[in-house]
Amino acid sequence: MKRRLGITLLVVVPVAAVVWWTANNTHWDDITIPMPLKGEALRNPFYAAQRFAESLGARTAWDRAFTAPAPDGVIVLSGWHWTLSARRRESLERWVEAGGRLVVVGDLSGGEAEFAAWSGIVRTYRKLKSVTDEADFNGNESESPCRPFQEDGGVPEPAATDASRRLLCNVTVLSTLSTNKQATWTLRDSSGIQAVRVPVGDGSVTVINAELFHYRNLLDGDHARVFVAATGLRRGDDLRFLSEDDYPSLVALAWRHGAPVVVLAVGVAALYLWRRAVRFGPLAAPPERARRSLAEQIRGTGSFAWRHGGGESLHAACVRALDEAATRRIAGYGRSSPKERAAAVAHLTGFEWPVLSAAVHDARARGGQELRSTIVLLEEARRRILIDPRRRT
Repeated sequence: MKRRLGITLLVVVPVAAVVWWTANNTHWDDITIPMPLKGEALRNPFYAAQRFAESLGARTAWDRAFTAPAPDGVIVLSGWHWTLSARRRESLERWVEAGGRLVVVGDLSGGEAEFAAWSGIVRTYRKLKSVTDEADFNGNESESPCRPFQEDGGVPEPAATDASRRLLCNVTVLSTLSTNKQATWTLRDSSGIQAVRVPVGDGSVTVINAELFHYRNLLDGDHARVFVAATGLRRGDDLRFLSEDDYPSLVALAWRHGAPVVVLAVGVAALYLWRRAVRFGPLAAPPERARRSLAEQIRGTGSFAWRHGGGESLHAACVRALDEAATRRIAGYGRSSPKERAAAVAHLTGFEWPVLSAAVHDARARGGQELRSTIVLLEEARRRILIDPRRRT
């Protein structure tokens, strides 16, 4: 009994100690984790800004090619190459000078010098002495990535406690903005100007030195209010977002603008490869191999010789074959006279000797229609000599 009690205490006491320590050193708290983007919100960096602007009564669109909106509309550029196309740049400049509102978010991907010469807004990059200088300029970002910025020229908000202060998040001060024109709206902190608007012709150009409106950034700090102030958004405005940050690949563009040509080219290439590919078998079934017997070969050769003037050679060959067979079967055949040979063969084969003698020695039997019967006679005599062994002298 005592042993069982001791084992129970050894198990229960450590478990109770772990439970007590966990309860005193941990606590439960709810943490909100944003769901990953999907669908249009994943593909379109201005999806949130578009939905926000549409809720305020504006008409929005996102595209990768420049199409001029209404004369008093708004264009928001991001990752745009200013000098990629001279015709496109000139059209955009004329649209602004005619009364359009242009907002440039972040850095241009090219043509900054030409843009600065036209708009009067210059981006100046600061030189850092060490890797910690940026954190020093931005403040203690480990505690909070958002900092207050002073807004000048915006629409007053009497209901707000401090209408001239705007909280911006993840804004770097590695570069600042400056202008030689009279600015109508600015956002600045101790490092310098981070957003500025200047008049150009009958329109205006606004540059923001940070990507405040991309994806979920619009929901941070006072970015939504800055978006309205930067665009000068009004109900019924035509708002276009133009971006070249994520341009489709050459294959995607070719399919989008020339799918029939792509399908035809792929079909032609596949047909060419199929025609040039190594095959597992011949192009056509192999012909059936025909074999002739030896008798057929002999008859064919003889028929050819007879038709083309070879009667003398055929007759000589038959006589020679008959003499060879008779030599093996008739004693002294080679030493006999032609008349004795004919008589001996006639006796052995049963043919009349005058007929055999004429077939062997008569010249008329060697040509024309007589040759066929002569060959038949000589061949039959040869066979009889070879077949009937009893006829031997």
